[in-house]
Amino acid sequence: MRADCGDCFGLCCVALPFAKSQDFARNKSAGSPCHHLGDDFRCGIHARLRDEGYQGCTVFDCFGAGQKVSQVTFEGVSWRERPESARAMYEVFPVMRHLHELLWYLGEIVELRRAKSLHRDARRALEDIERLTRAGADELLAADVPAIRDGVNTLLLKASDLVRAQVPGRKKNHRGADLVGARLRSADLRGASLRGALLIAADLTGADLRCADLIGADLRDARLAGADLTGALFLTQAQVNAAHGDAATKLPPGLTRPAHWTP
Repeated sequence: MRADCGDCFGLCCVALPFAKSQDFARNKSAGSPCHHLGDDFRCGIHARLRDEGYQGCTVFDCFGAGQKVSQVTFEGVSWRERPESARAMYEVFPVMRHLHELLWYLGEIVELRRAKSLHRDARRALEDIERLTRAGADELLAADVPAIRDGVNTLLLKASDLVRAQVPGRKKNHRGADLVGARLRSADLRGASLRGALLIAADLTGADLRCADLIGADLRDARLAGADLTGALFLTQAQVNAAHGDAATKLPPGLTRPAHWTP
C-alpha cells in the first residue's frame, strides 16, 4: 500500500488535474502530462518540489495504486507505448486509488487488538477489494466504489468506537468540525473523534492525540510539534506530510517523519 514511483508510469503527474494555487505553481488539466515529467516517468524537480511551488505534490499519496494500474491492470505497457490505452488508464487510476486507500484502512483494522471482533469481516472485505484491484479495466470502471466505501466505513466506525472506548473519561466529538486555525496547544484529545475535521493551520503543539480518530481530517499546515499521536486511528502518510512537526512529535508505527519537519 505504498507508492513505488519506479514501477509507475507517472500517473499522478498525468491523469490528475491541478489548479494554480499555494499548492501548485500552475494549472494542469486531467490527462495532460506535467511539464516536469521526464521521459523516464520521474519528476524532474522532485527534490525541489516545495521550493518550486508544488507543495501539493509532496503530500499526495496513491497508496500504491500507481504501480498496480501500471504493472497489473495494463501489464507494464505505458500510455506512451500504447496511446490508445491512455484514456482508460487515466480513468482507472483514481478508482484504483480509492480501492487502495480502503485496503490501507482495512489493513489497520486487522492490526487493532481492540477490534478483534471485526477482524473476520475486515479480512473478508480486504480480500474482496484486493481481488477487484486485479480485475481488468472495464470491471474496475464499472465498480460501485461509493457502495464499497460505505461498507468499509461501517467497519471503520465500529473499530474506532471499540478502540476509543478504552480511553477513560469523556471523549471529545469534533467530527466534521471547522477547526481551521484553532488554538489547541496542549489540548487533551485522547480518544477524540476528529473524523473529517478541518484542522488547517490549527495549533496542536504538544496536544495529546493518542487513540484519536483522524480519518479524513485535513491537517494541512497544522502544527504538531511535540504532539503525541501514538495509536492515532486511520492516520495516513499524506496527512502527516501535509502537517508540520518536529523531532518530539510521536507518530504511529508505519508512518515516517517528513523531511521538511523541524529537526
